[in-house]
Amino acid sequence: MKQLLRVQNFNVSSDGIGAGEDQTLERPFGHVDPGKLFAWAGATASWPMRAEPGGSRGLDDYLTRDYGRNIGAEIMGRNKFGPQRGPWQDHEWQGWWGDEPPFHSPVFVMTHHKRPSFTLSDTTFHFVDDDPATVLERAREAAQGKDVRLGGGATTIREFLDADLVDSLHVAVSPKEFGTGMRLWKSPDELLDRFHLDVVPSPSGVTHYLFWHR
Repeated sequence: MKQLLRVQNFNVSSDGIGAGEDQTLERPFGHVDPGKLFAWAGATASWPMRAEPGGSRGLDDYLTRDYGRNIGAEIMGRNKFGPQRGPWQDHEWQGWWGDEPPFHSPVFVMTHHKRPSFTLSDTTFHFVDDDPATVLERAREAAQGKDVRLGGGATTIREFLDADLVDSLHVAVSPKEFGTGMRLWKSPDELLDRFHLDVVPSPSGVTHYLFWHR
C-alpha cells in the first residue's frame, strides 16, 4: 500500500492566509489571532488539550481525531518550528511544544541552516536542507510504512504542492479575512487541475475543503 503524504487540519482564512507576518516568540502566528482559525477544533470533544468534559461531535470532531491516524512522520517548515531566522545563534530553542511535543513520531524540519537532531519524549527532530522529494523520501523511510503528515506552514505546503507530491489535503477555511500574511492560495480552484474536491460546511462556521489527488 502506498505511503501517502497528507495535509491534515490546516487552517486558513477566507482569503487564504494561514499565518501572519512579523512572527515573534510571543506571537507564533504574527499579526494573525490563531484563535480565529483554530476555534472549531478546540471546541470538539476530541481536542487533545481539552481540560473539561464535553465538546462538540460530528464532522469537526471526526477530523480532529483523524489528525494522528496512521501517521509515522511529519514534515514542517522552519517557521513552524520556531521564530528564528538565519543561522542558529544557539541550540537552546527546541520548539514551541515543551517536553512533550504532540507529534509522537520523527519530524523533519526544512531549513537552510542545519543543526544536530535531538529527541524530546517520543519525538525526534531532524533538520534538513534538501528538496521536497528528497525530504519526503527520508520521511517515508522513517515512517516505517505509515503515512507522512505535511504540517505546514503555508509556504512549505505550497512547495510540496508545486512539486506534485501531496496525495490528500484537508483545509479548514474560517470566515475571517486577514488581508496579508502567509498565503496558501488565492483560490482553492488553483488545485482543481490535479485534485478532486469536496466542500463541506460545518455548523461551527468553518468550511472543510477535502482534496484528494486525481
